[in-house]
Amino acid sequence: MLGEPRADRIVIVGASLAGLRAAETLRAEGFTGSLTLIGDETHPPYDRPPLSKQVLLGKVAADRTGLPQRRRLDADWRLGVRAGGLDPVGKRVLLDDGADVPFDRLLIATGTRARPWPHPDEAALDGVFTLRTSGDAAALAARLDAGPRRVLVIGAGFTGSEIASACRERGLEVTVAERGPAPLVGALGGTLGELAAKLQRAHGVDLRCGVTVTALEGDGRLTGAQFSDGTRIDADIAVIALGAVRNTEWLAESGLAAGPRGVTCDAGCRAFDMYGIVTDDIFAAGDVARFPHPLFEYQLLSLEHWGNAVAQAEVAAHNMVSPGPRRRPHLTVPAFWSSQFGLNIKSVGVPTFSDQVVIAQGSLKDARLVAVYGYRGRVTAAVSVNQARSLDYYRHLIETAAPFPPAPGAADQRESPVPVPSDVPDPKLLSHGPTVALTGHLPDRRLTVVQPAR
Repeated sequence: MLGEPRADRIVIVGASLAGLRAAETLRAEGFTGSLTLIGDETHPPYDRPPLSKQVLLGKVAADRTGLPQRRRLDADWRLGVRAGGLDPVGKRVLLDDGADVPFDRLLIATGTRARPWPHPDEAALDGVFTLRTSGDAAALAARLDAGPRRVLVIGAGFTGSEIASACRERGLEVTVAERGPAPLVGALGGTLGELAAKLQRAHGVDLRCGVTVTALEGDGRLTGAQFSDGTRIDADIAVIALGAVRNTEWLAESGLAAGPRGVTCDAGCRAFDMYGIVTDDIFAAGDVARFPHPLFEYQLLSLEHWGNAVAQAEVAAHNMVSPGPRRRPHLTVPAFWSSQFGLNIKSVGVPTFSDQVVIAQGSLKDARLVAVYGYRGRVTAAVSVNQARSLDYYRHLIETAAPFPPAPGAADQRESPVPVPSDVPDPKLLSHGPTVALTGHLPDRRLTVVQPAR
């Protein structure tokens, strides 16, 4: 039986993984009112992880990655139309086509988009791609099928590294340009970054770290690129893998605490306004949300994880139709995975929330290991490479704030019993495709306007 607060009309902006799972949870919890899902793409919700893996390898067509609906939704789908604004007083979502959609409860699940190449003329060259949508993946896969002479991947985060791996598996020549000292360093730190660099080079990648691409060349069609060290290459394709931009621009005049780092919400997914007052009718979930987590000192986390999108959407949906005493927090331990260059990389916790790391199982030499991360003397994350069976144990250590480094009995064949600095980047600095960003408060520009003059 549903209690107060009463909600007869629920609108979800974002026909995404989070949006779909939230809609399913609403119906599962007994919500029988009007349910509307708004999405800027014309496709129903689909799975994004396969786009940089199976789709680029030609194993799955881009239009075959749709997410199955786990139950009948009886929803009004507004696809192919973008949300252009929010009227929180009148409780209306304003659409770019001039229509508006009223709501009693609103879930913001607009996710992210690929960060574009900063020079529009160069980004418009034929052969320059980003990879975020089904359409992006289909277009890039078709060009890879044509057999380009060389592919340039700009950025060696998880997406960039997976793209490079797919290209090498296809037998294509690949150059990877990474501003940082190693691939994956933005998410996993220096120790595993060094392993990733060795692995890429062993698989024939022309990996260039500590450099940036200063220009993409071409006259209508991409022909090459120039680097900050003065070198250049010929390339037919460039894939921009510089991370993600959170889709919050449509909320600029809404009065919510929303900006480049996402929509700030509490542990129950309720959005804050720009003065730090929590709303009770607007919620956020998925990649666009930033929320406090007690295991990580209540810092605001922004996560680009499949599992987080599902878990947070379910919590948000439950809280949207539940009275206060029955609401619950989103406390799931973050987790993600990646397949690249023959390795299966899985993580629990937040590796960037660390100051030290120890190889607790296996060895870097064998590329089969578990790296455990700690912060101020307690375990905060663990990353496995081809050894995922151990992660449940380390998840428990994270959940119980166990001492770091873990006790010797928790490891076998420990390569380095002495922890070393984790060499994670300052989370305030932009890196290429970080999977996790820990962020402090970023005041909205309009907040400074309302301060009294002195």
